[in-house]
Amino acid sequence: MKPMISVVTVNYNGWELTSALIRSLECHVHTPLEVIVVDNGSRMDEAALLCARHPHIRAIRSHRNLGFAGGNNLGIAAASGQYLLLLNNDTEVEQDTLHLLAERLDREPELGAVCPKIRFFDPPRSVQFAGYTPLTPVTLRNALIGFGEPDDGRWDTPCETPYAHGAAMMVRREAILKAGAMPEMYFLYYEELDWSQRITDAGYRIGYEPRCTVFHKESRTTGPASPLKTYYLTRNRLLFARRNRRGAARRLSVLYQTAVALPKSVVLNLLHGRSDLAGAALRGARDYFRLEADDKPHRP
Repeated sequence: MKPMISVVTVNYNGWELTSALIRSLECHVHTPLEVIVVDNGSRMDEAALLCARHPHIRAIRSHRNLGFAGGNNLGIAAASGQYLLLLNNDTEVEQDTLHLLAERLDREPELGAVCPKIRFFDPPRSVQFAGYTPLTPVTLRNALIGFGEPDDGRWDTPCETPYAHGAAMMVRREAILKAGAMPEMYFLYYEELDWSQRITDAGYRIGYEPRCTVFHKESRTTGPASPLKTYYLTRNRLLFARRNRRGAARRLSVLYQTAVALPKSVVLNLLHGRSDLAGAALRGARDYFRLEADDKPHRP
């Protein structure tokens, strides 16, 4: 008997995008499946709109924005599947994706999570994700393997990756029970990297499965370069260092982010006439240092 798969997606003022994702899932007729949509503080009741259009889904409405991790955790808590597929609402799923991801987890019990190949939705539909390189110990930079390249066969070898991609990851329920919920103190960005670290710390590995593809409509929600994105990337890079580096590596990483990366970001944004981004970076660093000992998130 095939395992039940729970698809969880978080909607925030984007119900038409979410509806397109749900339609793309309807081709998976031979896979036991439940679709859970968390309406994460949208201005109007988009859960009701989605249920009216797609009566087979389960929609959960949160009246406040819980962030990426908080929204996903709300959906995870409601899910009943053995495997949970977390998808950004601005994605669409190729046929057989769910089956192939679940098959990989069935075949390799040491994997706690597996990600498909991710390609950009808009032509020429180049590769966005074919795995990650590891984060560097101090600068906390890494690279998306295959990013921007044509899908020409070079990215078709199944392998492991140090981190799962937040836009599309299938996670084993047992791995979630061992690793814990997705960390909510980030609110937006870096939470999937932190969660990946927790999953690997729990004894699992993370796989990349290129036989299936998810298409991603990147940055439709926050924009390619927005103050919101800059704020959280700045703050959360520091928070990741605090939570996932130890001793000298932690101190050096925080020093690098505040004494090198932050001034560089501020100066470059000012030179390009983006004082809004420069200010967002400064606020992100400031609010990192304001974080309480319990990692309670501080929102701008």
